[in-house]
Amino acid sequence: MLDIRYIRENTEKAQQNAKDKGYNVSIATLIELDEEKRALQQQVDTLREKRNQNATAMKGGRPTQELIDEGKRIKIELAEREEYLRTTTGKFRILHEQIPNIMKSDVPIGDEDDSVEVKKWGEQKTGAVDHLDFAMKRDWVDFERGAKVAGTKFYYLKGDLALLENAITQYALNFVIKKGFTYMTVPHMVNSRTAAGAGFAPRGDKESNEYFIDGEDLTMIGTAEAPLTGYHADEIIDEKKLPLLYAGYSPCYRREAGAAGKHTRGLFRVHQFNKLEMYAFTTAEESEAMHEKILAIEEEIWQGLGIPYHVINIASGDLGAPAAKKYDIEYWSPVDEMYRELTSCSNCTDFQTRNLNIRVRRADGRVEMLHSLNGTVVSLARSLITIIENYQNEDGTLTIPEVLRSYLGGREVL
Repeated sequence: MLDIRYIRENTEKAQQNAKDKGYNVSIATLIELDEEKRALQQQVDTLREKRNQNATAMKGGRPTQELIDEGKRIKIELAEREEYLRTTTGKFRILHEQIPNIMKSDVPIGDEDDSVEVKKWGEQKTGAVDHLDFAMKRDWVDFERGAKVAGTKFYYLKGDLALLENAITQYALNFVIKKGFTYMTVPHMVNSRTAAGAGFAPRGDKESNEYFIDGEDLTMIGTAEAPLTGYHADEIIDEKKLPLLYAGYSPCYRREAGAAGKHTRGLFRVHQFNKLEMYAFTTAEESEAMHEKILAIEEEIWQGLGIPYHVINIASGDLGAPAAKKYDIEYWSPVDEMYRELTSCSNCTDFQTRNLNIRVRRADGRVEMLHSLNGTVVSLARSLITIIENYQNEDGTLTIPEVLRSYLGGREVL
């Protein structure tokens, strides 16, 4: 969530920022609720002090009727003020949680089509066979049986394609470990505080992509970002331990609500897939440099795999609430002859950490909010698509990228 002190001092900027991100919220209403809440809190504090003074005066002897009547009056008024405070605080929190993070100054303003290409790499090939047709011909993927046991858009990976997924995982994992990231497996479910704190839609939101567990305060994770965000909830980290770098591996579960009209064929948009995610906690002054570092790692991985791509600076309307800035890497699809989504990395500044009370103790003793960042190392289903499209051969075989061959027993072709 956005610091309320910042909102008080920058109401116009916060309102314009929300508008540019596509959020229909009223900063003026939030400020009114904030002022009302603070006034009520002061009244409650004053009445509690009077209640304590009255209780002290009634000790040590028979209280006067005046003290008794005063005590009753304070009790009634305090209960009334506390109820008003609870109601106002609830309204304030609901609206406060809807205010998106402040964007960096170089974020393009506009919708998805207004995102700006900042670099590109690799040769743009054309004329490949669709990944699903290629994989099904080799009996590498089975959506029909996946639908039989779980529903549409669930699938089985088989044989060499499953082994290729494992090879990509091992390659990417070894790569980020060498970059200083600590490998972690994570819970596949998180509670509502963690999910909301990381910026994911709450239960009941019709556009939510999350699967919720009936009768439990649990959500199936759509990315390891959620449990990694919550790992240090309510903690204060010594500055000398920073940055904290984690690489979380997990299955990801997504309803894909609102995905109609987007590219959905085969493995591109499914309800379950595996992913390796980078996550970093840094100080405020280091977060922009860390964002560039995470992007550079993602680029090195895809250059190592020989996959052509470009990097785009995501426009405001496609940024989401937590991110202050986001880069996407989109791979070149020789099937569609256009760039397709592959990975992303976001700087969420202190938005997530404020939600979950994750702080840093500076060397001089000051305690401040940490900054958090995340980035996809590899999203395995889409990674398989990129390799099938870019490494297929006319004879129906698939050349293995050189960096993956050691993970497949030295094989060069599948």
